[in-house]
Formats: sequence, structure tokens, C-alpha cells
Amino acid sequence: MDNNVVVAAFEGIDWGESRAEDAKIMNTTETLSSNVHAGLTNPYAGPVRCSLIKGDYLYFHYGCDGQDDRGWGCGYRTVQTMASWLCRSGSPFRDEPKAPPRIGDMQRALVAMGDKPGSFSGSREWIGTVEASLILDYYYDVPCKVVHVRGGGGELEQVAVEELHRHFSEHGCPVMMGGDRDNSSKGILGVCTGDNGSCLLVADPHYHGGPLEKGELQERGWVAWKSVSSLDQSSFYNLCLPQTASDGQQSKRHTFL
Repeated sequence: MDNNVVVAAFEGIDWGESRAEDAKIMNTTETLSSNVHAGLTNPYAGPVRCSLIKGDYLYFHYGCDGQDDRGWGCGYRTVQTMASWLCRSGSPFRDEPKAPPRIGDMQRALVAMGDKPGSFSGSREWIGTVEASLILDYYYDVPCKVVHVRGGGGELEQVAVEELHRHFSEHGCPVMMGGDRDNSSKGILGVCTGDNGSCLLVADPHYHGGPLEKGELQERGWVAWKSVSSLDQSSFYNLCLPQTASDGQQSKRHTFL
């Protein structure tokens, strides 16, 4: 889908701040690339099992709204990418979409719900998958499943990969992934499994610079297939998986594994 079509979904939405600030953020958001994984070929030839994101999203990254968050803002940017998908695809629990919250909005929300002290607002403290799940529920009424993977090739293949295949098949929403030794937040847009293992389709929020088209983002590796074996095998990982299916039976409580 064309960038202008995706961006149009955000027009007229109340960002919760002054009109001047709304205009500033909207103008910046219009420069973001959409669906940046489109056109990438599968990492494996032959019979494979691939499960991919369904729907449209915007790629958020360091400094994309004028705030220099290098070194600490990757989790917030991944949440914004996830939120853009919810805005475009629609939360099953809200009648009207709400645009991705800014970093300051997210920090104030975590303080308001009692998860963080007042000093957290306006700080440069990062967030992880648990905070991401709280933010998405707070803004979109979408519960999240947080899966803990202790680390190592076997567990990543057996637990994380299977959870991701199931998630993209049932929900289709971007996923946030982060860990301890490997504490760089990653947006996960898909998973592909072949005879020699699995790869994750990663949208890396650490890019800092002017707007890039998806082709250049792919060439530079900011969105790319990464083998599971290339992950830090001594790090644990958490996955934040928004539970977007609407069947009337779904609880709004967070599920932790």
C-alpha cells in the first residue's frame, strides 16, 4: 500500500496535545516509510514454513519525530510501530483508532498506572516488553501475551519460533523482542523455518537519520531476515505478542508465560 494511504489513517486523530504540537508531529510522521518489509525474498529456497505480518504499519526509529533518543529509545520506537499497525488495522476493543503515543505520552502513562515513579516521566530510561504490553493495553485495550525464552538455540527454535508462527497466523500484528545481554529492542514482522533452522524478519528501530525509502532500508539492513542462530545464545529473550483476535471471549488481562 502507498505511504500516503497509510498516513491518511492518522489524519484528524487527536494526539492529546496542543494543536501546534499535533501539526509538528503529523508533519514528521508523514515522512515515515510504510510496510518496509515488502519486497524482501524469503531467506530459504525450497519447502519452507513462513508466517508474516498481515496489514499495514509505519516504521518508527530513533529521532523520527525530532526527539533524539539514541541509546535508550528503541523500545518506545518499536511500540510506536506496533501501535501504528493497531491504528491502521483497528483495535478490536475500541470504536476509533488512536495514533501512536509519543515517548513522553508513554512515560506519563506508565507513571499514571503506577508502574513507574514520577521521576520516570521526562527521563531517558528505556522500556522493555512488559512495559510495552502495559502501554498497548492502556492506549488500545489490546491485551498482550509476554513469553519468556531462557536462551540458547534449542529453546529459541522450540519456543520463540513456534510462538511466532502461531502469533502471525492468528493475529498478524508486529511483535516486540528484547532480552538481557541482548537488550536491543527489535520489531519482529515474520518468521521463516527451513531445513537448516529459522530466521526472523526484523525491523530494527536503531536507524537514526533522514527519511529512507524501504528499498534503501533493506539494503542497509535496517529491515532484514536474521537467523535465529545469530542471536546472542547466552541472553534470555522476551516476546510481547498483542492478542488482537476479537471473539467476545478474550480477557483484557495480560498473559505471562
